[in-house]
Amino acid sequence: MAKRKYTASERVYVKRRTLPSVFFFFVFIFFFFFWCFMEVLANPRKGVFGCVSVSVTEGDSVTLFVNLTETQMKDGISWKFGAQESLIAEIKSESITISDDKPDKRFKNRLQLNKHTGDLTITNTSVTNTGLYQVTNIKTNQQLTTFTLTVYARLPVPVITNSSSSSSSGSKCVVLCSVMNVSHDVSVSWYKGKSLLSSISVSEHRDISSISLHLECLDDSYTCVVNTSITNQTQHLNTDVCHKCSVITGLTFSRSVPLSCAVVGSVMIVAALLIFCIYRKRRQRDQHVHTSEQEITYAEPTFCKRQTHKPISAVEYDMVYAGVMTR
Repeated sequence: MAKRKYTASERVYVKRRTLPSVFFFFVFIFFFFFWCFMEVLANPRKGVFGCVSVSVTEGDSVTLFVNLTETQMKDGISWKFGAQESLIAEIKSESITISDDKPDKRFKNRLQLNKHTGDLTITNTSVTNTGLYQVTNIKTNQQLTTFTLTVYARLPVPVITNSSSSSSSGSKCVVLCSVMNVSHDVSVSWYKGKSLLSSISVSEHRDISSISLHLECLDDSYTCVVNTSITNQTQHLNTDVCHKCSVITGLTFSRSVPLSCAVVGSVMIVAALLIFCIYRKRRQRDQHVHTSEQEITYAEPTFCKRQTHKPISAVEYDMVYAGVMTR
C-alpha cells in the first residue's frame, strides 16, 4: 500500500490544529507550578507532600490541626504515632477512642481529640512526644496528612564563672559560661551588645557544655545566651566575676580619639593650603608668560635695494674734440 502524501494545504491545516494544543499544554503546566508555588508561600511550614513541622517547648500544650472535610469525618479518621504507627486515637461512627497507654504510656491522660474537626491536642508535652504523627482515613485507608512534632526541653539558665588562673589574674580575665543537661539543637553564645563574639552548637545530649571568653577588662555589655529555634535563656556578665574597666582608661580613650582626629585634620588642612598655594603660583606664572607672548608684534621684513654711486673718475662723458688752428 502506497504511503499517502499530504499536500501543502493539508500540512498547514495539521500544523494549525497542533499548535493550539501544545500552547494550552504549556499554559496548564505553568499555572500548575504557579499554584504549587503560591501554596508553599501561603503555608510556609507545610511541606511538598503535606507534612507540617511543629515545634514546642516542653510543658506547653500543642494542637495539630487537620482541616478535614465532612466526608472525611464521616469515613472516620485515625491518629498514629512513630515509625511503628502505633494507634493513639480515632474517630469512628462519631465515637472517639483514645489509646493513650500506647506505645509506652507516654501520652497518659494528655490526649484530647475534637470529634467535630479531628484536631488532636497534646497537653503538658515532653521530649518523648517528639516524632511523626499520621492521620489516616479509616474507610479508604488513605493517608490524609502528617505532622513532625519537635518538643524542646526547657533551657537552663547559664552559669558564668571566673576561670582565670592566679598567675594571669593581673592581666586578662577568662570567664566561662556553662549550661547543664542540654539536649540537641542547642547553641551557647557570647554577645557584646548585639554583636556575636563566639558560639558553639550542641548536636547531642551532654551533661555540661561551656564556652569561654577572654577579656582585658569588663563592662556591662557582655551576655551569655543559650537558645534553640524557639526559645532562649540569657545571663548578663556582672562586674563581680571579673575586674571592671577603669574609668580613667575610658576617659583617656575618649580624650585621645578627638585629639588624634584634630591632629589629622590640621595636617590635612595644611597640606590642602600648600597644594593650593603651589597651584596658584604656577597658574599666575603661566598667565604672565601667556600675556608676554600676546604683547609681542611681529612685522614682515622689507628689504630695500641700496644704490651704489660710481666715482667721478669713472664717469664717462661725451667729449667733442675740435681742431686747433696754429698761427
